[in-house]
Amino acid sequence: MNFQDKAPKLPPRILCIGMPVRDLTFHTPGVPGRGSKENATAFDEICGGNALNGAIGIVRLGGRASICGPMGDANEASSRFIFDQMAREGIETKHLIHMPDLVTPISAVMIDPSGERTIVTFRDPKLWHVKLPDFDTLLDDCAAILTESRCAEFCTELCAEAVRRGIPVIVDVDRAMSLREGLLNASTHLVFSSEPLQETADVSDDAQALKKIAKLTPSFLAGTRGPRGTIWLDENGGIQETPAFPVHTVDTLGAGDVFHGAFALAITEKQELRQALRFASAAAALKCTRFGGAFAAPQRTEVEELLSHGQSAAAVRAGQ
Repeated sequence: MNFQDKAPKLPPRILCIGMPVRDLTFHTPGVPGRGSKENATAFDEICGGNALNGAIGIVRLGGRASICGPMGDANEASSRFIFDQMAREGIETKHLIHMPDLVTPISAVMIDPSGERTIVTFRDPKLWHVKLPDFDTLLDDCAAILTESRCAEFCTELCAEAVRRGIPVIVDVDRAMSLREGLLNASTHLVFSSEPLQETADVSDDAQALKKIAKLTPSFLAGTRGPRGTIWLDENGGIQETPAFPVHTVDTLGAGDVFHGAFALAITEKQELRQALRFASAAAALKCTRFGGAFAAPQRTEVEELLSHGQSAAAVRAGQ
């Protein structure tokens, strides 16, 4: 008897590349105008950043996540706080790189009654000069890479090597890219937010923007549009749309990152593209029904319930 056949299989490990951020979140009646003051109704201190939020979503949904990227000085309070939070979530941190005398990114996040967030972030410019570990160290046992477009400066070569090795590379594009950007070809999946999608293509229509960018990259292309769902190109270059799940939104902080984490996990699980986008949409929708940034990301059972029934007990309660 081969006892290895009966051993439980480890879930896929996704390498999340980016900069962890310390988030100071304030719930406010409205975003203060210039020169004014506003009293917050609630406050919380959490950690965030695209890669870290995506990693939380991945782990909550049953995957394994490791995070790689620059952080501030090891003795800094923000670094210690973020490491403690990641340990509680079960995120692997051995590939994070402390940069002496630098400051870990920090954000002030204002969340209004509609759940929309306004963010001011400081990232030390010297953090971009980080040097990542070697390819073999990072790609060993790596089922996929999830990164953000702003990290192209220090991760494009790694992503290109991953593609050469047949490892999926999913890029969260939340700022305009150059049409000569290396990640256009050092990726397998590019998922834009609507505004940077249009800015990248210099076209004021999501569908036409996707088609223009498709001429420059073999990657799968999609654009997320919040409550309007996701628009994407199929294998024949045709426009497809995946609707969003209608939920009562109280907090959008981290929702896009949870979407990308869920989508990356679905790709490693060989889900069909439409199914993967629905899975990601369900995870993001459930996150929006509760406060806490990505720490409000759902568990796998909640997402499966929403996919099966079109709503969940959590979403219904939030809407009451």
